[in-house]
Amino acid sequence: MSMNLDARQRAMLAEMGVRVWLPEPVPATPERSAAVPETIASKDALTLGNGEKGQKSTPRDRQPGAGVAVVTRAPVAPGTARAPQPAGIDGMDWTALRDTVAGCQACGLCQGRTQTVFGVGDTAAEWMVVGEAPGEQEDLQGEPFVGPSGQLLDNMLKAIGLSRLADASGEGANGGSALRGVYIANVVKCRPPGNRNPHPDEVAKCDPYLARQVALVRPKIILAMGRFAVQSLLQTTEPIGKLRGQVHRYHGVPVIVTYHPAYLLRNLPEKAKAWADLCLAMDVAERGG
Repeated sequence: MSMNLDARQRAMLAEMGVRVWLPEPVPATPERSAAVPETIASKDALTLGNGEKGQKSTPRDRQPGAGVAVVTRAPVAPGTARAPQPAGIDGMDWTALRDTVAGCQACGLCQGRTQTVFGVGDTAAEWMVVGEAPGEQEDLQGEPFVGPSGQLLDNMLKAIGLSRLADASGEGANGGSALRGVYIANVVKCRPPGNRNPHPDEVAKCDPYLARQVALVRPKIILAMGRFAVQSLLQTTEPIGKLRGQVHRYHGVPVIVTYHPAYLLRNLPEKAKAWADLCLAMDVAERGG
């Protein structure tokens, strides 16, 4: 079977990731050119490089007796690595770590992100807050815990004398603040599509980044907020309700478990439990673990 493709059509197919093994087109006679319309290799008539099947071609897209031999690339499933995990993460400084996270393509989440969400706050803080995965607003702004859940978190932290805007000296962005600093990060650094829950392999790809952030901050206490943050840090499948009220450990650092601010906004009576968790965290931090 044969199909006449000109140079423009071949270039278009190459851009689409479709390889065609055909001989160079033979110049058609004027009579043949007049009788047979130009063949268009329709994008909808082919199986493309991303593994999606095109729609069935219409008679306008086909010639009787004509066919295309194509080779498709294997589809890449969500979460599949695009590049190997960078080496030497456990020895990186803040600049190298931030740059590495920004360029990470270790799982499929890199495809849909606007930007990575690295972390924010005082990098020498005694307190560290670990959340789950970025949502839509976090993806757009590049900062964890923004929007209504971020406002609630800020109010919770302010109630115990902490602020993401305070630095190591206890001064905020406008100076004169008596609030102490806190460092805030997420378990996953890229937004899952449609704000779905992160897959276990996606969480695993980000584990070394979070571990290095904890090692660099060297906090006295970690406040784990939300199921995926808790289960990732503690390597457990137990629900938060069974893990609250206890002191856990992550690489030797005390961990207190509590609910995610987004959950608290949907379940207002649970705020009392979250306050109890904050009080426990304060007590643990003050006595040094």
